[in-house]
Amino acid sequence: MSRSTDKVLRSVGTRPLRPDGVDKVTGRAVFSADFNLPGALHGDVLRSSFAHARILRIDTRKALALPGVKAVVTAKDLPEISDEKAMINAQPPDFRDLSANILARNKVLYAGHAVAAVAALDAETAKQALQLIEVEYEVLPHVIDVQQAMEPDAPLLHESMITKGIKPVPTQSSNIASRHEQVHGDVEAGFAQADIILTEEFSTQPVHQGYIEPHACMASVASDGQTDIWCSSQGQFMVRAYCARLLDMPLSQIRVTPLEIGGGFGGKTTVYLEPLAILLARKSGRPVKMEMSRTDVFRATGPASGSYISMKIGALKDGTLVAAQGVLCYQAGAFAGSPVKLGCMTAFAPYDIANVKLIGYDVVVNRPKSAAYRAPGAPMASFAAETLIDMLAQRLGMDPVDLRIKNAARQGTRTAYGASFKEIGYLETLQAARAHPHYSAPLAKNQGRGVASGFWFNIGGQSSAAMTVNEDGTVMVTTGNPDIGGSRASMALMAAEVLEIDVSQVRPQIADTSSITYSDLTGGSRVTFAVGMAVTQAATELVEKLCARAALLWDIPVDRVRWQDGGAIASIDGTEARQSLAALAAQAVKTGGPVSAHVSINAQGAGPGFGTHICDVEVDPETGRVTVLRYTAIQDVGKAVHPSYVEGQLQGGAVQGIGWALNEAYLYDDNGAQLNPGFLDYRMPVASDLPMIDTVLIEVPNPRHPFGVRGVGEVPIIPPLGAVANAVSRATATRQLDLPMSPPVVLKSILKAARRQRQG
Repeated sequence: MSRSTDKVLRSVGTRPLRPDGVDKVTGRAVFSADFNLPGALHGDVLRSSFAHARILRIDTRKALALPGVKAVVTAKDLPEISDEKAMINAQPPDFRDLSANILARNKVLYAGHAVAAVAALDAETAKQALQLIEVEYEVLPHVIDVQQAMEPDAPLLHESMITKGIKPVPTQSSNIASRHEQVHGDVEAGFAQADIILTEEFSTQPVHQGYIEPHACMASVASDGQTDIWCSSQGQFMVRAYCARLLDMPLSQIRVTPLEIGGGFGGKTTVYLEPLAILLARKSGRPVKMEMSRTDVFRATGPASGSYISMKIGALKDGTLVAAQGVLCYQAGAFAGSPVKLGCMTAFAPYDIANVKLIGYDVVVNRPKSAAYRAPGAPMASFAAETLIDMLAQRLGMDPVDLRIKNAARQGTRTAYGASFKEIGYLETLQAARAHPHYSAPLAKNQGRGVASGFWFNIGGQSSAAMTVNEDGTVMVTTGNPDIGGSRASMALMAAEVLEIDVSQVRPQIADTSSITYSDLTGGSRVTFAVGMAVTQAATELVEKLCARAALLWDIPVDRVRWQDGGAIASIDGTEARQSLAALAAQAVKTGGPVSAHVSINAQGAGPGFGTHICDVEVDPETGRVTVLRYTAIQDVGKAVHPSYVEGQLQGGAVQGIGWALNEAYLYDDNGAQLNPGFLDYRMPVASDLPMIDTVLIEVPNPRHPFGVRGVGEVPIIPPLGAVANAVSRATATRQLDLPMSPPVVLKSILKAARRQRQG
């Protein structure tokens, strides 16, 4: 289904082989763990086994005396960050917090918190050195649960933390870092108008992004201080900026080269090892390579926040939503900065509701600092909102898709967070869901069907692109964003579209921080939109320059030259003359030298994304085991530049959301140590757990992009939590309010419902 533009596109919308595909399937692609330098040392990290403890003493002398150990660092080796510098241009919540997360200062705040790092000749020596570091702790009470952390008598992680966003300013410290309030309309009046009011409480657990490649990096520091970093991240400019701020270095002294990235999903939008590798390389005078084990990834890097949510909605008898209200409490981990504000903004964004009030609390607990995970904050909030929508449909005896259509946000709808939607395709996703064969397929006993929708803003941001014409007429497209979701292919396709050449003539590449102008990191579903806009503008500029070169060769005014089918064309003495791109490149020396274009922009106008998912499940009433039978993801994608990649985004997000709904959770013992820091016990879905994920691409073009692009990567993970929960609820005739819905949890709810039925 499409509201497409009239222009027929030759490259955009096709499915060529991915430019990086051959290297990746043959194992030639270089990831961080593959990269080596002569004489490099092995770096490793000592991590706390306590969830909360004061550091009384660290003695590194025995470790330094071990033969083969070349350097040891602790928090004393990190520069102090003043109050003024902590928040300047800070993308993470606070650079002082980020510094304290890299190496613990004064206290360890979670089991796995880094305390010291060593560099040695080999991995075995480094591990021996870690065992020789003596750390004396004063163990303190800890708190893991978000609701318990909000209690007045809860153990305090940060004695100086005063809740922001409350007036008058509190005088007592707490674990509540901040309070966010979002108000739209008059909620009390809305609920007074309602014929039906539903209220429920929900909980979700922290889940990890589950990227296959653990964090790794290499750092080398020259004698003059010039520093090189090779790493896998979601933004080499982010790594440069964070390391410069944390280590008090000028940006010009750091060059970051991006290597291939084996998944990130938001979890590689910060730094963990890179500053440590620089410190160790600086001290030792040798390059230092560091890699996390899978256990380290789970114990020390950011999962998505766990949450407790209390929410209610009010509606008229005809299904019109008139009010929504909620309190969202998100775990930030050991340091402030959960995405609770984004949860408040996205919860009811798919719906036109006149009165909405949401309050969010950012709460610190003795867990690893949370990090982004595809549409950060939205899946948990959507789970609560979409469950209430489903409950309302059941109460009204109304089809759940029809109820959503009745209340769907449309062009002109003003959101609860203040913006008004322009061209959006949410309604089209609902109509496609209702018409899809999946939605009308019969269900058997113990089976249920769930529907849920989701919204994400999508963003633009600072983006750069450079294009050069090679001597043979092929074109290089250089950008500054790591390729996570197929951006190499989409950049090549958009460049080929403007140049009107075959995509095989375009070679995309990703440059280091010294070879391309600054670009924001890869995240928020921004790259195909924003960087693609820069590429499109650079290609347009290149066409203009090529036409000018052709005009020089023909000695005619440039306005008589047009670009068509990959070449310059002009009418000369009644005859059509043509100069192909290859011909112009071959003669570039005659017309001014090499031909190139460079564009840097701060892209605006990212179109928001909406999706609607349908899920069928079967529940074993004797064990509580949930089997996903069928799944369809429908999404407004603006314009699918490379449809195969877009379908993959929808399928991947759906699978991650299914895992979040059914199995995934961090489990802790009574001492605050994680019980399942590995893929064996942390239960992620595998291929045998799932059906094929069907996709439907709705194309409602974003008019603020030359090809109608809107981001697609965030939305697919938002609806699955609600869709799966609604399906399980309908299959079991008992409402599921807590995630994950593991077999023991589901069985307990089935047995509880059966007891109630017998009793009454």
